[in-house]
Amino acid sequence: PAGRPHSTLHRAQLPNFSMSVISLLAPDIPVIDQAYSKLSNSITVEWRAVPGATSYLLTAQDGDSFIETTVTNSPGTVTGLKAATLYRITIRSINSGGRSQPSPSRKAKTVLAAPILSVSSPSCNSIAVSWKAVYMAAGFSVSLMRSDGLGRMLKENTTNTSLIFTDLDPGTLYTIKAYAWNVNGMPGDDFTYNQRTSPKAPADVQVAFNSGTLRAIVSWMPTEGALTYSVIASNRLLKLKCNTSSTSCMVPSLQCGSEYSVFVIAHNDAGSSKPTVAVNLRTIPCAPGSISIEEDETGILLVSWSSVNFGRYYVVFVKSDDGLEVHCNTSHTQCHFQSDCGFTYFISVFAYNKAGQSPLGDVFNYTTAPCCASDFSAVVVSSDTLQVTWSPVRGAETYETRAADWTGVVLCNDTAPACTLSALRCSTQYNITVYSFSEVRGSNKSCASKYVATAPCSPEIKNISKDALSVISMYWQSNNDEATYIVTARGEAGLWHCTSSGNSCTIINLPCGSVFSVSAIARSPAGQSLPSYSVPLETAPCCPNDLTLTQVTQSVTNISWSVGMGAQTYVTTLESPKGQAKCHTLQNYCLLGCITCGTNYTVSLKAVSETGLTSSCTYQGYSSSACCPSGVKLYRLGNNGIRVHWRASEEMTTYNTDLYGSKGNFTCAPHSGLSHCDITEIPCGDVYSVVVTPATAKGLKLTLCPKNIYSVTCSGSSVGMGKSTEYINSKSIVFIKHVSII
Repeated sequence: PAGRPHSTLHRAQLPNFSMSVISLLAPDIPVIDQAYSKLSNSITVEWRAVPGATSYLLTAQDGDSFIETTVTNSPGTVTGLKAATLYRITIRSINSGGRSQPSPSRKAKTVLAAPILSVSSPSCNSIAVSWKAVYMAAGFSVSLMRSDGLGRMLKENTTNTSLIFTDLDPGTLYTIKAYAWNVNGMPGDDFTYNQRTSPKAPADVQVAFNSGTLRAIVSWMPTEGALTYSVIASNRLLKLKCNTSSTSCMVPSLQCGSEYSVFVIAHNDAGSSKPTVAVNLRTIPCAPGSISIEEDETGILLVSWSSVNFGRYYVVFVKSDDGLEVHCNTSHTQCHFQSDCGFTYFISVFAYNKAGQSPLGDVFNYTTAPCCASDFSAVVVSSDTLQVTWSPVRGAETYETRAADWTGVVLCNDTAPACTLSALRCSTQYNITVYSFSEVRGSNKSCASKYVATAPCSPEIKNISKDALSVISMYWQSNNDEATYIVTARGEAGLWHCTSSGNSCTIINLPCGSVFSVSAIARSPAGQSLPSYSVPLETAPCCPNDLTLTQVTQSVTNISWSVGMGAQTYVTTLESPKGQAKCHTLQNYCLLGCITCGTNYTVSLKAVSETGLTSSCTYQGYSSSACCPSGVKLYRLGNNGIRVHWRASEEMTTYNTDLYGSKGNFTCAPHSGLSHCDITEIPCGDVYSVVVTPATAKGLKLTLCPKNIYSVTCSGSSVGMGKSTEYINSKSIVFIKHVSII
C-alpha cells in the first residue's frame, strides 16, 4: 500500500549480539501482538508502541534470506515476500540512540498467490476462464458478475484450472474474480479480470445491389456489444470483405455474372460473432461475348452471341447512323434485324436478370454493303461509246461500271455517279452492271445488270450508180442487225434522203447541175451510228431552159440559150437530111453556118460539166427561112407601072415585094404560085431599093434577101443598071450581086 516503507533483502548471516551494555538511550524491545498475511507477497505485523521509539525495523526471515522493512508505527507490513511461504518475523524499535534488540519472533505464512487468469469468450453467451496451477493451492474460487451490476453473480469452486460460464448475455462486459485456497480453506490473493462476451450475429441483414457500379450496400440491425462489423461476400473464386463500425457497409468490385454468399460478422475485443445466415446475392450478368454479325443476301442482319451466366434474357440494340434505333428482346442467343444497304449499324447486346442490366460490352459497328445503282441509264454517245449515269447511292465511295460481251469486259472506275465506256464494239449487246464500293464493306455483288446495245456500226458506201438524170442508187455493206439505213445527199441545193433496211436505196428528183456529198447512217432502237465516209456526187448539168434561134443570113443562124446549172461548155447541133451544123463553146450563144434555106432542122444541145458529165437536151425543131428568089428584074408596064419578076425557089412560096424610094415606098404581094408582081402608079425619076422576100407564116418580112437598087427614068426603054451594093446587118454582112434591069 501507498506510504509503505522500503524493504531491503540481506543474503548474510545475522550477527551474534553480545551481552554488552546497551546505551541507556536505546528504546525498549517491542512485543509482537500478531503477524498475519493478507497478500501473497506481504505479512502484516501488529505490536505495541515503544516509548521513545521513532521507527521500527521489521524483519521476515526465510531460511538464510531475510527482508527488512522500516516503518514508523504499527501495523507494519513487510513486502516482497514469496507466496505460501513460512517466515519468522521479528521487530526492533529505533530512535536516535540506536535500535533495540529483536523482539521475540512470530511465525507467519504468506497466503496463496492469485491465479493468473486467461479469459476468452468462445461464444456470444459464454466466457471461458483458465489459469495455471498455483503453488500450495487446494482449490480455486471463481466468481463472475456483470460489470454494470445488473443481474446476479455466478460463483464456481473447482480444483481444476479452467471452467466455462454459460448462458451469459452477448456483448456484455463481465467482471471475473478468482483466488486459490489452501487445504485449510485459507483464501489467497484474488485476481480480477474484466471480459466482454463476444457479440451476437447481427439480425435483419439486407443487401441492396447497385447494378450500375457493381456494388452492394449491406445493412443490418446493431448488435449489443459489437464494436466493428465485417461483411464478407464470397463465391467460389473470390472473397470480398468490408469492415465498418456502423450498421451498413458497401462491398465494391463485385463481378458480373457471379453469385455471392453475403454474411455479416460482429466483432468486439472478446472476439467475433458467428456469421449471419448467408444472403444469396446474384449480380447482373456480364456483357455477352463472342458477338458475331452476319448479313445474308436478303438484307437481314443475324446477330448472335454466347450465353452468359445468370442471363435470363437478352436485348440487342441496333442503331443506324441516321439515328433510328430498333431492338430485339429474346431469351435465345441470336436476333434478326432488317437492314438497309449503305448504312452503318452500331450494335450492342445486353443481358438481363432480376439484378438488372449487364454492363455495356463492346459496341460493334457493322457497315452493310453500299446500295446498288439500279436506276442507271445508258445513253449512246457514239457507236463505240456509252455514257452511263445514275443517282448517287448510300454508302458508296467509288463505283465500277462493267460492260461485258462475249469478247471481254470493259471497266470504268470513278467516284462520280457517271462513267463513259469507250472503245466498245458497235452494234453489240453489252451486259452493263454498276457496282458500288466502300472501303469498309467492299463491293455490293448483288447489283442487277441491264443489257444495252451500242449504236449501229457506220455503213460503208460501196457504190453509187446513176440510173437516170435525177435518179441515183447507193449501195453499202450492211453490217448491223435490225438497222435502218438513211442515205443523205447534201449540197447547196438542199438535202435529199432515202431510207432502206437492206443494203441499197434510191434517191430521185435530184436537181441537175449540183454537187452533193453523199453519206449514210444506220439507225436502230439503240441509237444512231456515226455517218459513213462521204462520197462526192455530181449530177449532170442542167439543160438550158430557154433556147433562141435567130437566122442572121440565109446560111448563118445565131443560137443563144440561158445558162444551164452545172454546165461549163455547150455543144449545139442543127441537123437535117441535107447536113449538120455544130458548135462547141464556153459561151451561151453560138453562130452556125452552112445553113440551108427552107430546111427543117432538129435542134439539140449538150451541156457538159467541168468533170465531163453531159446532159443531152432536145428542143423544138427549127425551120430555116425560105430561100430568097433569084433573077429579080424590073419591067415597065406603061408610063407609071413596073413589074418585078423573079425566079421562085419553090413553087408554092409566096413572096413579098418592097420598093423603097425617096418619093415613096411601094409594096405588092402576088398570089401564091406567081413569080412576078406589078406595081402601078410608081413615080419615075427616082432610085428604088427593091427587095423580094418569101412571105412567112406569121406575115413577117424577112430581111435576109439582098436589096437591088434601080433607077427608074421617065424616058427610054431602059430604066437603068443596078449597082453593086453592100448591106450591113447587125449580126452579119450580106453581099448583093450585080443586077440588071431590062
